Amino acid sequence: MSKETMSRRDALKLGVVGAGAAMLSAANAMAAAPIEKDVKFDEEYDVIVIGTGFAGLAAAAKAAERGYKVLILEKMGRIGGNSVINGGGMAVPNSTWQKKYGIQDSGELFIADCLKAGLGINHVELLETIVKRAQDALDFSIKCGAKWQDVKPAWFGGHSAPRSLVTDNMSGSGVIKPMHEFVEKLPGCKIMTRTKMDDFVMSNDGTSVVGVTARINYRFDAKLLSDDVENKTGEKKVYKAKKGVVLASGGFSMDKVYRKLQDPRLAEDMDATNHEGATAGALLKAFQIGAFPVHVSWIQQGPWASPDERGFGVAPLLTQQGLFKLGIAVDVRNGKRFMNEMADRKTRADAEYVILREAPKAYPVAIGTYNTFEEQVYPIMEKGITGGVMKKFDTIDALAANYKIPADALKETIKKYNEDAKNGTEDQFKKQSLKDVKGKEAIEMKGPFYAIRLVPKPHHTMGGLQINTKAQVISANTNKPIPGLYAAGEVTGGTHGASRLGTVAVTDCLTFGMIAGENI
Repeated sequence: MSKETMSRRDALKLGVVGAGAAMLSAANAMAAAPIEKDVKFDEEYDVIVIGTGFAGLAAAAKAAERGYKVLILEKMGRIGGNSVINGGGMAVPNSTWQKKYGIQDSGELFIADCLKAGLGINHVELLETIVKRAQDALDFSIKCGAKWQDVKPAWFGGHSAPRSLVTDNMSGSGVIKPMHEFVEKLPGCKIMTRTKMDDFVMSNDGTSVVGVTARINYRFDAKLLSDDVENKTGEKKVYKAKKGVVLASGGFSMDKVYRKLQDPRLAEDMDATNHEGATAGALLKAFQIGAFPVHVSWIQQGPWASPDERGFGVAPLLTQQGLFKLGIAVDVRNGKRFMNEMADRKTRADAEYVILREAPKAYPVAIGTYNTFEEQVYPIMEKGITGGVMKKFDTIDALAANYKIPADALKETIKKYNEDAKNGTEDQFKKQSLKDVKGKEAIEMKGPFYAIRLVPKPHHTMGGLQINTKAQVISANTNKPIPGLYAAGEVTGGTHGASRLGTVAVTDCLTFGMIAGENI
């Protein structure tokens, strides 16, 4: 096997499969990547960034603002990866927005929430860095042209306070598009799409990253097992990075082979919320040169997704900022609630799986009325209805009949839920968002009623490369930073522990993308 053709499958055979796997020896790791004396560089830059999501564009912008010549490589035909299709929410603890609307919050409370969702295995120093720089990241997004809704911050699951801002268009594209334009206008910045990073180029002594090999005119093919070797498209190029490389290639929720290796419950035909290019190739290349893997087998599933649409869709917006906050989710077999609809994602997804393991087609149903939706999502309610992912009913009886839910049991569930809300009594699942409802019904019984079927979908890969607070990638061979290699965003691990809180990904990606660009 030549040093330039080690594929993803080869890497897996060598055991680079997760945080607990045996690491390659230093000699084997170096053999997996070309070294400087054996290549001829086609072009030379100060900084090379892999990926054009939140983290990649933030890193490129900060590096370019320092006067560096920056090359940004994107393997897909469009900019943004998962960032451009996400829900556009950004958690900013103790923000100027919260202060404007009189919301009490703190960095300590934010970290406590993250640790609770992450089962306590988060790397706290990374969370502390996010707390320190979250407002900076928000301000930087605004500087780049992002527009955020000037309303009270939204309350997402697992958070102890409303602390999440949402873009005007309720999509990550509200940040990516202006940031893309901002980066393109910076002197010395060059973005290349359909250009896939194939490997790192190491220094002659094998200790530092000095560039990358890549293919231009690359055409991603989701039908191929490996986009490293089986896909032969593109023309090979070699790029030098005098200051270093920032890996911001994202997660691997659409890598049906690698994700199943980490979590065998994730069938290869299972739908996910990610774009089709969210694969593990670049991550595995970093493992091959000795980067430490962290929490790779923890894969988060979104409990707010629906089987009635492909991918991310609109259900996550209509449930998280609509049906979940004041509405309920019920088991269709008995009409009863089975979880805190505002718990963290893992807690809710696990609760849904209890039902689906017993009855695979008994999709739970989220139920609410017009008042349960936040004002921000009113414009997309009709889209959800016309697209078929959300249904509207005049009566509870009609809703129950449609989903074959015992009507009397469902009515009793709603009655008890509304009584607890009216009386200010803690409900059976200790739902934190009900505390502001006292004196009125949470679900208005006059109707109409709205409902969405629920199914968990792979959404965010918690694990990846170990980094420090300067976004430097840590070597398993030396336990020190690998010179010339930085990483930010979902390709890294440790920040979120076992499960990420909603809207913290944007904060994480922008924050550590900025830090990588500032420190490289």
